[in-house]
Amino acid sequence: MARYRESVCRLCRREGLKLFLKGDRCYSEKCAFERREYAPGDHGQMRRKPSDYCVQLRAKQKLRRMYGLLEKQFHGYFEKADRLKGITGTNLLLLLERRLDNMVFRMGFANSRTEARQLVRHNHFSVNGRKVSIPSYLVKAGDEIEVREGSRKVARIIEALESVARRGVPQWLVLDKDNFKGAVKMLPTREELTMPVEEQLVVELYSK
Repeated sequence: MARYRESVCRLCRREGLKLFLKGDRCYSEKCAFERREYAPGDHGQMRRKPSDYCVQLRAKQKLRRMYGLLEKQFHGYFEKADRLKGITGTNLLLLLERRLDNMVFRMGFANSRTEARQLVRHNHFSVNGRKVSIPSYLVKAGDEIEVREGSRKVARIIEALESVARRGVPQWLVLDKDNFKGAVKMLPTREELTMPVEEQLVVELYSK
């Protein structure tokens, strides 16, 4: 399966939820989901009673698309979460949240996870003083993420930081905007992850 290259606004409409895949545009009146909340396609406005499998599949697709992962990558995270102690669904969410591209987005250095992934790949960030260019790198509590000295004039990073107040920074993270760095105070609890996702449905789907 190749990476999705069509309009990402269609994904929000398909899942019936704003996935905030286009950064600032998702907060404006230009957001396609605000104008057309129904699913795309000729039958998008038809009302059908979904099957249990359909509900589970939509829950999985919603979460996968929110973090911008391919199916193989996402399933790999599920298998890893299943091997860890604790609740599999919560473990899955924590693994996804710990990705470096997600942390860059959460701290406000990028307007979307897609943009954050590109910035990480282009060597704009360091973790604990070491250059890291792998978006899937898993950060830990206490790690410090910093924009590298030579990247502090990158327009996309500056623009994202200017609008971070509108989106806010989660309580488990610390942002030092003036010095272009942030830190992971602690890993979030399930209650602190407020995205409207039902991870238990994902567990049920993969457990069949």
